[in-house]
Amino acid sequence: MQARRLGQGLEVSALGLGCMGMSEFYGRTDEDEAVATIHRALALGITFLDTADMYGPFTNERLVGRAIAGRRDGVVLATKFGIVRGPNGERLGVRGDPQYVRQCCDASLGRLGVDHIDLYYQHRVDKTVPIEETVGAMAELVRQGKVRHLGLSEAAPATLRRAHAVHPISALQTEYSLWTRDPEEQVLPTVRELGIGFVAYSPIGRGFLAGRIRSAEDLDADDFRRAHPRFAGDNLEHNLALIRGVEALAAEKGVTPAQLALAWVLGRGDDVVPIPGTKHVAYLDQNAGALSVELGAEDLARLDALFPPDAAAGDRYPDMSAIDR
Repeated sequence: MQARRLGQGLEVSALGLGCMGMSEFYGRTDEDEAVATIHRALALGITFLDTADMYGPFTNERLVGRAIAGRRDGVVLATKFGIVRGPNGERLGVRGDPQYVRQCCDASLGRLGVDHIDLYYQHRVDKTVPIEETVGAMAELVRQGKVRHLGLSEAAPATLRRAHAVHPISALQTEYSLWTRDPEEQVLPTVRELGIGFVAYSPIGRGFLAGRIRSAEDLDADDFRRAHPRFAGDNLEHNLALIRGVEALAAEKGVTPAQLALAWVLGRGDDVVPIPGTKHVAYLDQNAGALSVELGAEDLARLDALFPPDAAAGDRYPDMSAIDR
């Protein structure tokens, strides 16, 4: 497995595994299959695992902890805090105050069954708390040995600069794929200037770029994508027209559309680490195949023509107000 470096000292597998869908959001779940998927990832050398306290809520960290029990030394473990949820799944806003940071870290350590977190992210920026206060509290966790490296998710360039001045930020996580190229304008240049790694979530466009979703009927009844702007109505029809070109190029190269989409993200730089999520061993194996896909200049030009920035129709989330801009 190829390795990549996030920030100044965190080495991770070039491809990570997003574990969110193993517990929530993407329809039916099967914990045994999810654990088998994590075990298969580790066997393939995909050792960078991504979870969060709010997934489940509170159950995904327990699942990941169960899967890595007895295997902790072979895992680079990332989790997040900041999106507040109640015991019944209700969303209660965003918090970044120091007391909450400390409380969340201890709770995550307990659910994961570990004594430290390799990469601890603030999941969303709390716009009511200065980022200096939040990162200051996170830095204290590093000094206590509970956390090794710090990260932010969906943070704007100005926020990143302020955070990085308090304590080195190793990684910024945000959505990045052929149909979400927003980071290219300001975020990627900023993280590269500061020496921060970039972790790309949803690099297969929430599964859309795999070419298996043609209508809402292809999704489980409780799949959150049924209410996602890019999967609805005219937006979906527009986006389906875009994916046909990706499917054609993938067929020419003898790879799957998902592998092509992942190879594109992997090719954006050695400081970019995609973390495609899956809850099935078969899809994990397919995703791993992207590491051997080579894209030439002509391939990249075709993909740029097919998916220029802002090509996709619809917002990334139903409510974009939670994103730091």
